[in-house]
Amino acid sequence: MGYQALYRVWRPQVFEDVVGQGHVTKTLQNALLQKKITHAYLFTGPRGTGKTSAAKILAKAVNCPNRGDSAEPCNECELCKSITVGSNPDVIEIDAASNNGVEEIRDIREKVKYAPNVSSFKVYIIDEVHMLSIGAFNALLKTLEEPPKHVIFILATTEPHKIPLTIISRCQRYDFKRIPHQAIAARMKYIIDEYGINYEEEALQMIARASEGGMRDALSLLDQTISFGQDGITVNDALVITGSVSQNILNDIAKAILEKNPQVALESLHTLLAEGKDPVRIVEDFIQFYRDLLLYKNSPSMQDYLERVIVNSEFEQLCDQYELKHVYEIIDRFNKTQQEMKWTNHPRILLEVCFVQLCQNDFTSNQTDSNEKVHVLEQKITSLEEQLQQLKVNGIQVSKQQEEVKSSIHSRTSKKGFRAPAGKIENILANATKQNLQLIKGNWGSILEKLKRSHAALLNDAEPVAASEQGCVVKFKYEIHCQMAMNNHEFVNMMNNLLHQTFRNAMEFIGVPEEQWLELRESFINQHRDLVKDKNQSKPIGDPLIEEAKKLFSDELIEIRD
Repeated sequence: MGYQALYRVWRPQVFEDVVGQGHVTKTLQNALLQKKITHAYLFTGPRGTGKTSAAKILAKAVNCPNRGDSAEPCNECELCKSITVGSNPDVIEIDAASNNGVEEIRDIREKVKYAPNVSSFKVYIIDEVHMLSIGAFNALLKTLEEPPKHVIFILATTEPHKIPLTIISRCQRYDFKRIPHQAIAARMKYIIDEYGINYEEEALQMIARASEGGMRDALSLLDQTISFGQDGITVNDALVITGSVSQNILNDIAKAILEKNPQVALESLHTLLAEGKDPVRIVEDFIQFYRDLLLYKNSPSMQDYLERVIVNSEFEQLCDQYELKHVYEIIDRFNKTQQEMKWTNHPRILLEVCFVQLCQNDFTSNQTDSNEKVHVLEQKITSLEEQLQQLKVNGIQVSKQQEEVKSSIHSRTSKKGFRAPAGKIENILANATKQNLQLIKGNWGSILEKLKRSHAALLNDAEPVAASEQGCVVKFKYEIHCQMAMNNHEFVNMMNNLLHQTFRNAMEFIGVPEEQWLELRESFINQHRDLVKDKNQSKPIGDPLIEEAKKLFSDELIEIRD
């Protein structure tokens, strides 16, 4: 027979050999001892964690004639051997990925009613059962719920969420977990010792972490590493096979980031890239490295939970130099870079930029500088406290006066509310003409159309009442609308610009509530009754300065030029 892969040679043959799944194997062993074997099982979990192996061991255990009071198959009788090699006609393994149609399931339904040929139970092991079609699942339902007493179904899948709930509810479910890398490393040591091969402890740890909790993947990588190496299993061999980054290089780059030395960081990065390392894998290794650093810095006793790092003196020194907030920032930056790599054709450039940015951040903690800053802050606080105390002693009367002024201002403003600028309005009235007012009213509709809806809404109950070359007075029916409009600087600026576009002259928009407008208008007319001209002649209202001049001099000596 030709060479067999390690994961086939060392496939578990008893429940005790199934690594890292004690919660499953213990339950199955107790069920065998208590003779409580059910008719349907569902094994779920990641790849390479022992689902199919456990199914075959269970098939051997229920059929082994030599088991007696043990929960393990003997693996010596003809039945156990035939199930191991796959020649037993009563243990049927079906790959649902290639036999996922209704016809295959109907064939099973027709054959389950026949008694086993040589065994006590007929066992159907359906691997990757989630690949069955909807019709096949429906065909399997009734048989799975009430099969003959001599039939056991064992369904195995890596994606249980794709299986209908009607199928899951008819099975006993066992969830296989990812195997801890310590357990994987221990199993590989046992296998290597059987072959008498030399190995380095760190190399096995590296292979175990690269397998991501799958024993089959770990044994495949181990097989490759043994074939690659000549004098045993070394760290360098494991690095080449797994594509991982050496911890020494990780320490060097982490130290370069800490010391703000981008040259060393980039040189180490280019060395890794020249060795054929994948940039995405490099980022992943650094995320795991800083995750372990964060975990070890918070709780040094949790070394068994470290996934990427082997604790040594250099790593402990790095942990002392890094601060937690800086580790959070670095992990976040690497995580963003990893996400960005999915959408770029130049992952190497993104990784280089990430390293340079990390080296530009200040991750060093200078205790002396911190003490000096604290001392300066303490002096400033003391000085401020002294000034505050002095103000409390000398400023009591001032504060009382300020409160009185504030209360009086508040009372006046609360009584009067919004007050329009009377001086500006009187100046506009003094130079107002009917022609300017008609021009404003004629263009008022177009002005409103150019405003935003929110701005135009402020002018719903407003109308222009006076206009001169310098400004325009708009009367608002309600005081609150006038106040909202005049306090809106954007609205006022927009109105000034539109008036300028209409008259080709800089004009100021002034709003006034209706009640105040009537008071101001009446007051202005009373003060300038004899100066008001006929509005129909479009002549300006008399200037107070000119009238004073007429009183001092006769009309014959005064010449008025526009």
